[in-house]
This record gives sequence, C-alpha cells and structure tokens, in this order.
Amino acid sequence: MRTTIGRVALAAVLLAVGPVAAQDATFAVRMLTPDTALKAAQAALKKCRDNGFQVAVAVVDRMGIAQVMLRDRFAGAHTPETAIGKAWTAVSFRTNTTEFAAATQGGPQSGIRHRPGVVAVGGGLMIEAGGAILGGIGVSGAPGGKEDDVCAAAGIAAIRDGLEF
Repeated sequence: MRTTIGRVALAAVLLAVGPVAAQDATFAVRMLTPDTALKAAQAALKKCRDNGFQVAVAVVDRMGIAQVMLRDRFAGAHTPETAIGKAWTAVSFRTNTTEFAAATQGGPQSGIRHRPGVVAVGGGLMIEAGGAILGGIGVSGAPGGKEDDVCAAAGIAAIRDGLEF
C-alpha cells in the first residue's frame, strides 16, 4: 500500500512538472526576413548618399551572422568588414556601438575591445522590437561614428512599422 501511494505521488509530481519542462526545452525566435534586412540596408545607404557619404552597410541576424552587405562604389576597401563588425558588436554585446565604445574606453572593460571581430566605434545599432533583439545594422565610411549612426538609424526607421509586435 505504501509503495502504491509513493508511486501515485511520484506520478502526480512528474505530471505536474512534465509540461513545464517541455515548455522550457525550446523557444520561439523572431528573425528578420532577407527582404526586411535588405530594405533596412538600402535605406541606410540612401541616407548616407543623400548626406554625401560613400559607405558600406551590413545587417546581421540576432546571432550576428551577416544577412546583407551593401558597399557603395567609392566606399573604402575596409568598410564592408567594418560594417559587419559594427553590426556584430551591437548584437553580441547587446548595446549600440557608440555606447559600447564609451563604456570600454578605459579601465577593466577596455580589454574586450581586443577580441576578434569587435569594432568599438559608432555606427552599429541593434534592431529591436517587442523587447527582443532581431538583428543589428552597421554602417562604415561616413566621416565619423555619429554620421554612421544617423544612417543606421534611417535603416531601422525604414522597417520599424513592420517590426512592432
């Protein structure tokens, strides 16, 4: 009798815990579509062109993998890799690169700047919606990080309506 009660109690616990464990085993992820990533990159490139800058623009997914990279015809040879690095840095460290650059300028956090792929200058922004990071956008080639940020923000603004959920 005692073992039967124990088995029933154990079964009740397993049934109660089972659905919770199953829910924690997977999760849904929202990702930018290639068309949305391209639209953001094109809008950022256009903003920089309108401001007289030849740049490269990259959009990465939430894991930092490049989805789109556009380089204007006179943008420097270093700009594609730098744009990807800025977008990757924003996503990886969950902070826009202008703030990341300031936070890692000196002191104990400065060493993180020397990690492979980290680009600690302005021009990399997170693409966020509904409390989640969907990706990042990086711009390289304008005369400074602030100008790169303006172009990246224009890319995000171009897709904002389709992101809110």
